[in-house]
Amino acid sequence: MGALPEYRWRLAPDGYATRRQLRAMGLRPGGQDVAAVVCRPRRRREPLVAFLYRIELARPVRPMTPGRTAALAAAMRARRTCPACRRDAGYCIPRSLGMCVACHDSPSDRKDTTS
Repeated sequence: MGALPEYRWRLAPDGYATRRQLRAMGLRPGGQDVAAVVCRPRRRREPLVAFLYRIELARPVRPMTPGRTAALAAAMRARRTCPACRRDAGYCIPRSLGMCVACHDSPSDRKDTTS
């Protein structure tokens, strides 16, 4: 494998885009290899690196199917359901707490799971 072309920050030629830029255009890399690299220098640290893909080789984003929509909704519902009180918290439960904020702040109100 040969070395990839490397460009400085904001100096990449037209025809290349990052994944985020492709997504904003309604495209995806579509299995193509990384075509180039953009490096942003930083003081006292290693440079930030972004991978670039060819726009003309990109493919359109796949449309959401009803099955994928249902699976995504179920996954988000599971992230919002508190394991202690089994209620929908209305927000994603923080992984650091492991339960909704109300259950975490008032341990006397939740069920005793140790017995």
